[in-house]
Amino acid sequence: MSSTIRPVLNRAGGREPGTLRPLEIVPNCSPFAEGSALIKMGNTHVYCTASVEDRVPRWLMNRGSGWVTAEYAMLPRATKERTRREAAEGKQGGRTVEIQRLIGRSLRAGCDLTALGERQITIDCDVIQADGGTRCAAITGGYVALSIAIQQLIDSKKISKNPLKRQIAAVSAGVVKGVPVLDLDYSEDGQADVDFNVIMTDAMAFVELQGTAEKEPFQTETLEELLSLARNGLESLFAAQREAIAAGRKSKG
Repeated sequence: MSSTIRPVLNRAGGREPGTLRPLEIVPNCSPFAEGSALIKMGNTHVYCTASVEDRVPRWLMNRGSGWVTAEYAMLPRATKERTRREAAEGKQGGRTVEIQRLIGRSLRAGCDLTALGERQITIDCDVIQADGGTRCAAITGGYVALSIAIQQLIDSKKISKNPLKRQIAAVSAGVVKGVPVLDLDYSEDGQADVDFNVIMTDAMAFVELQGTAEKEPFQTETLEELLSLARNGLESLFAAQREAIAAGRKSKG
């Protein structure tokens, strides 16, 4: 780690560079879904539901395996200016498709799909408020919804083995005005020199890294510092997930 003296960065709420935004995960926010969670990371709020269907996509039929997929959407006034509903446009935008594919494959990385049996779980992630990091919040909250839904399958004896092998969570990290920081909000993301999304398991194994130099290329030293920040943040996210899942099971019981 460099010993260079870095400039002071004034973050919203007086946050330190390595601190997450205020975090809350509310389980069982939907009375109808098999699993659900409302995740709030600062002013980014994402409503996540898990829906179980006793079928799989046609290409997966009769293979003895299940499937976990995701859909992602942003409400028109999740942002400061209204965005048109994609349904009104007649098609999903490229960003939406990319994010929901990321959510799906990230959550599948935590699952033994064979143990799920021939059923599909769809994770719907609807952004109520957007202030940066929506995809990371969706993955983190989506895991909680998925876990609660799977527990319901176990409790109802529809499956005998827990398909979840590991926790999955995601967080952003970046360099803003020369300072490495954790969990960027929208204003920080817009001026970041380097921007990363880090998806990991609770064993600190990587699921996916999405990173870019928005301006000047960066060195390995910077990457290592950002990954260290991300790991620390993810430890807190994993703990919050476990607490929310335990609370969700208790309230359903």
